[in-house]
Amino acid sequence: MSGRTFAIGDIHGDLAALRKLFSRLPALTSDDTVVFLGDYIDRGPDSAGVVAWLLELIRTCPAKVVPLRGNHEDAWLQVVDKGWAEFVLPRGNGCLECYRSFRGEPIPGDDDFPTNEEIDGMIAGTFIPTEVLAWMRTLPFFYEDEHAIYVHAGIKRQHAAFPHPREVKPQRALLWLRDRDFFENYRGKLVVFGHTTTRTLPNELSTHTPEDPTDMWAGPACIGLDTACGKGGFLTAFELPAKTVYESRD
Repeated sequence: MSGRTFAIGDIHGDLAALRKLFSRLPALTSDDTVVFLGDYIDRGPDSAGVVAWLLELIRTCPAKVVPLRGNHEDAWLQVVDKGWAEFVLPRGNGCLECYRSFRGEPIPGDDDFPTNEEIDGMIAGTFIPTEVLAWMRTLPFFYEDEHAIYVHAGIKRQHAAFPHPREVKPQRALLWLRDRDFFENYRGKLVVFGHTTTRTLPNELSTHTPEDPTDMWAGPACIGLDTACGKGGFLTAFELPAKTVYESRD
């Protein structure tokens, strides 16, 4: 009999929510798998703490831990490798929160803006420890087990069909997609994804508490788990094959 898989939505620097969610999961065993859907950093108050917590979990957890790459990890790698000021500068991306977290400085308020020195530091990306950048580079673009396919954002239709993630080129496309066609019309093996907050998904298609658009989204053949953690929402986990939902909110 296959083990359990726990898929975890976007965390976005909210270490408190991550700890609370894990306190509500059943005890993990060596037969279990934990899949994180990416976006560990930016926006929330403790990006550095989330990364440290995940690295410790990978080292000590009896379960198999699979952290996927999110578009925010991918974006910071692009910042470091090629430069991408257009990602760094918009306050809504939460890069200033990430910068100050890794530097151990006070987290900004929503109306605070970076100094010129902080802008230079963010554009360079050198505040992210080299070992964290090296870890980000190892993060896979998708994972699959007997229960489902797990990707950060989704799968774009190609030639009138939705390809398997291994056939998507470039694979970075799996990290950035926001496409109603996928949410509405994908059929096939269950896909569990994050990236797009559930409150913006087609709520009329969800079979999981449709009266609460902020909750987990359960569409015809895919599950959305970005319940806006780090952005005023909460963190969600989805257990397969039992289809049990866990939340950090009270």
